[in-house]
Amino acid sequence: MKKPFTREQKTTIVYGILCIVLVIVVLQLWLLTATMNAYLGGDESIILPAALASLICFLLNVGLLRYLYAMEKK
Repeated sequence: MKKPFTREQKTTIVYGILCIVLVIVVLQLWLLTATMNAYLGGDESIILPAALASLICFLLNVGLLRYLYAMEKK
């Protein structure tokens, strides 16, 4: 039988998830900057791969948010 997380354990998990989200958001901002720089420089081939990478980052953040909601229900 699984025991629910204690308050201290939940706090540690939330802090870890927040750090991961921060890294992912910074990565998305860098990706946007690099993509805009390439696009304004005339390279249009980078748009689709950058959009897909940004979508993956978004889905990772959504997955982490769903994990937090599921953890709160327990």
